[in-house]
Amino acid sequence: MIELLVISRVLEYPDAALWQHQQELHEALVEGEALTLQQAAQLNQFIADLCRQDLLDAQASYSELFDRGRATSLLLFEHVHGESRDRGQAMVNLMGQYQQAGMEIDSRELPDYLPLYLEYLSQRDESEARDGLQDIAPILALLAARLKQRESGYAVLFDVLLSLSQSNVAVESVSEQIAGEARDDTLQALDAVWEEEQVKFIAEAGCGESEISQHQRRFAGAVAPQYLNIGGQ
Repeated sequence: MIELLVISRVLEYPDAALWQHQQELHEALVEGEALTLQQAAQLNQFIADLCRQDLLDAQASYSELFDRGRATSLLLFEHVHGESRDRGQAMVNLMGQYQQAGMEIDSRELPDYLPLYLEYLSQRDESEARDGLQDIAPILALLAARLKQRESGYAVLFDVLLSLSQSNVAVESVSEQIAGEARDDTLQALDAVWEEEQVKFIAEAGCGESEISQHQRRFAGAVAPQYLNIGGQ
């Protein structure tokens, strides 16, 4: 699906090459057959709106949206395994899939980076690509819901991906689950995470149990859970 390659490209960190070759993305969408006319129009509009911005502004907005906090991270396993050891094995397994498909991965890229995964799926046949999208449909719905909360234009990309997956996971049901979720990209939330890490460090050095529990009570609920169990949806 060439549409997946287009979405992969516009989901990456904005660079000058994207601005220079935006017409090629529009032309690629014309060649594709997987989208409805409305979806193709939405993607074309997103690309046009993105490339109409000043590059530095687009880069700053992207970093704030996807790199500040974990709630909208484009690293897939952040939303499944967090920092657990299971994430490492999942990375190895996914890297094995890429290698079997003949993909050469840059050492700087993590295999669970969504644009990279979409590039991989774009090289598979349509049935495999849909299966691959269905595997991550709950994550796509979660990201779509959070991006809509933040009124980000990037949300349309995830709506299109969910549609292509033909999954029964609904963004609306996820939106209800996260309705009361505190954002993790605010200065207050980031400070809370930093202070929690400091307490953990002090605890490892011999901090008393009572001090740890006081800290946990103080910051309980300051940052909403970042990983939702939506696999059953």
